[in-house]
Amino acid sequence: MIETLRDEELAPFETHRRACRPVVIRGLAKKVQLFRAARALDTLIPYLLGFDSGASAQAFVGKPEIAGRYGYGDRTDGFNFARETMTLPVALARIGAAAATPGGDSIYLGSLPAEVHLPGLAEANPLPLAPPGVMPRLWIGSASQVACHYDRFDNLACVMAGTRRFTLYPPDAIGDLYVGPIDHTMAGQPVSLAAGAEAGDPRYPRFAAASARAETVTLEAGDALYLPKLWWHQVEATAPFNLLLNYWWDGFTAGTDSPYTAMLLAMTTLAERPAAERAAWRAFFDHYVFRPDGHPLAHLPPEAHGILRSTRENLGRIRAFVMQVLRGG
Repeated sequence: MIETLRDEELAPFETHRRACRPVVIRGLAKKVQLFRAARALDTLIPYLLGFDSGASAQAFVGKPEIAGRYGYGDRTDGFNFARETMTLPVALARIGAAAATPGGDSIYLGSLPAEVHLPGLAEANPLPLAPPGVMPRLWIGSASQVACHYDRFDNLACVMAGTRRFTLYPPDAIGDLYVGPIDHTMAGQPVSLAAGAEAGDPRYPRFAAASARAETVTLEAGDALYLPKLWWHQVEATAPFNLLLNYWWDGFTAGTDSPYTAMLLAMTTLAERPAAERAAWRAFFDHYVFRPDGHPLAHLPPEAHGILRSTRENLGRIRAFVMQVLRGG
């Protein structure tokens, strides 16, 4: 079960975060100005436009037949929606019109950087648990469903208006989710094809195992959800008008590179090798990287760990060696 906290009892949050488990925080955003302004469109729109920088944004626009379910088209080389560039006043007006016209076009602005489009909004609305210096992004639109995906960063998602339903799958469900292409995506991350299909779709027989492990949580306005990186999540905005503020950051940074970069490089070097050799490399990765039995040199004193001693300087030395090898040096 997903852990639930109240806004007045945040002390256990750090324990849950370090366990890399999702946490719901009820009422986290109810004291900020943006939440109060978002109780109605006729108060929210003027409030947002008071911060408008004039920068244009890209909106996702869907025809009535997709019913707000954004995804691929009939095949994975196309999409069932259009992208349109527009100013924030135009986008908000169209979102308001869509909210007032059930069954019509759907529209939403996704991942809108506050510091670019609404400078000063974040400073006027400091949120508990938001990491210092991390700027929020806004997700504004009519009723919609975003395909099941994961993020490469930790995520604090706060509902300011409307209702959001999250369906979560743990990272190790990836093999049962039938993930689409990683280089042709809707918004940067690959998505699960099975999670958005009709129940019992014969193309995805293993999805039943993932579905049995799914956890669903509904967030009302003012509620927040902490999602550790790599947790799969399908997000449904179920009200006629919805606004979500989210923060992305790497809560456990080590070194200058993303683990995703290491995975991509491993794909180019290991994925096509014979199964027996891959198994041998898996043992080495477990020993040196994933370390189920602890540090690989635990049998030696720390001063004898050499380049494997956990210091920032040694991380830089390893990275420099890797870069030299990749350059052919």
